[in-house]
Amino acid sequence: MRAKQIMTQDVATIRSSATVAEAVRLLRLKGLRALIVEPRHSADAYGIVTVADIAGKVVAYGKDPEKVHVYEVMSKPCIVIDPDLDVEYVARLLTNTNVWCAPVIRGELLGVISVTDIVSKDDFIAKPKLVFLRKELHKAVSDARAISANYGPDSKRAMEAWDFVDELETEACYYGLPKPEKSAREIFAEKPQFATV
Repeated sequence: MRAKQIMTQDVATIRSSATVAEAVRLLRLKGLRALIVEPRHSADAYGIVTVADIAGKVVAYGKDPEKVHVYEVMSKPCIVIDPDLDVEYVARLLTNTNVWCAPVIRGELLGVISVTDIVSKDDFIAKPKLVFLRKELHKAVSDARAISANYGPDSKRAMEAWDFVDELETEACYYGLPKPEKSAREIFAEKPQFATV
């Protein structure tokens, strides 16, 4: 699945000049945990303000939310997700950056994706990535062999097909497939290509 398939499209935005009190009212009204902060101009970046930002930077220090502005507590620029990014990569990015949600943007704001969206909407239980990768790898090896037979093992098309096999093998190993002693490309290269009569 891709980010655009599980993102939340109902996104609330706020200006950076708004007060934290206004942000809290909007968060409560919409039942959200984060607001996307609008860019000030076309060359500006998006930002994000979360309930954690407000709790940690305003409430924890007893500051008056009517006098603190969003730009004082927000994160900017924020992590931005491409709508076509696979959910596995989104999950990894959010985890590695210790962020629980991010806007989905391609030219314009399309939605927001969170760890909750990933866990509750993704089909990772029904379709684990490793099972998918094994099937894709098997198909890619078959395709690479066929292309090598039709166009020659040293052709550009064959090289590209085997490069794709190498990428899939690497990704499958990352997800837990045991690393073979020899790659599919090495095994193919060792076998005689044409039987002699």
